[in-house]
Amino acid sequence: MPKNIAIVGGGDSSEYVISVKSAEQILQLINKDKYRAIPVTIRGMKWEAKLPDGSMLPVDARDFSISYGKEKIKFEYAFIIVHGTPGEDGKFQAYLDMLKIPYNTSNVLSSALTFNKFACKVYLKNFGITTAESVLISPNSKIGNEEIIAKVGLPCFVKPNNGGSSFGISKVTRAEDLEKALSLALKEDEEVIIESYVKGTELSCGLLKTSREEIIFPITEIVTANEFFDYEAKYTEGKAQEITPARVSEEITKQCKFLASEIYDHLNCMGIVRIDFIVRGNQIFFLELNSVPGMSKESIVPKQIRSMGLKVEDIIEKVIEDSFN
Repeated sequence: MPKNIAIVGGGDSSEYVISVKSAEQILQLINKDKYRAIPVTIRGMKWEAKLPDGSMLPVDARDFSISYGKEKIKFEYAFIIVHGTPGEDGKFQAYLDMLKIPYNTSNVLSSALTFNKFACKVYLKNFGITTAESVLISPNSKIGNEEIIAKVGLPCFVKPNNGGSSFGISKVTRAEDLEKALSLALKEDEEVIIESYVKGTELSCGLLKTSREEIIFPITEIVTANEFFDYEAKYTEGKAQEITPARVSEEITKQCKFLASEIYDHLNCMGIVRIDFIVRGNQIFFLELNSVPGMSKESIVPKQIRSMGLKVEDIIEKVIEDSFN
């Protein structure tokens, strides 16, 4: 009997549309013989399941189920592909934990920690992981602009502390532009992280660890025509090159993969994650970790998987089956 699986997309952040695209791709690739997969879109308190005939049914949050005629379909597993809150910050995972429903991502604590860019960087520094200098601006912060610039220098990056897909990010080269950048970031989140600019090669490493194996995907080098790898560069054809495998030395490749594996373990990650780095000379700086990376056909991780000669659908099945072991 196929397991009832919810492919959960949507969410409450600016990444809603990207998440829905990723969910659609997962639905196409999932093994229909093994799993009865039903897409579930969540937005605030509106949770809806889409049936094969196109009809939409409300999801009963009391037990994560839907009623279809006389049939009650209770989901036995959730494949979370919600970028941003509540799928990437641990909130949806907490709900599933209470119902004892397994899922494909890291747990509540790991998800919350990796979603908070500043907290994640501070935590990893304890393990000797190199990161750019940074300052956190929260509602109670009293740090002034001059003090910020004295610490991180110029240019610097201003980002929402909790967020993704480069929404609300600015590269600041002049002190007088800092306020505008802060205002933009605060539209996405009440906390802002300001980081020193590290000039170098941007690399991205996807990986998966199961109870049986570790698969580290080929590293991708990101080259953008824009000032940085912003939303336009990520999602507009021709604005960026994603080169896999990256054009870096064998030694840097080896170090990057080793670091990615270490960080995965330090943060107690599960499922597929993507870790971004900047390489300057022989020094590798950790940027951030995506605990729910994009899985649309154009996303980095699926491209990395295909470049290994593997099928994305087989990797997805590994993730799901590992949750039931």
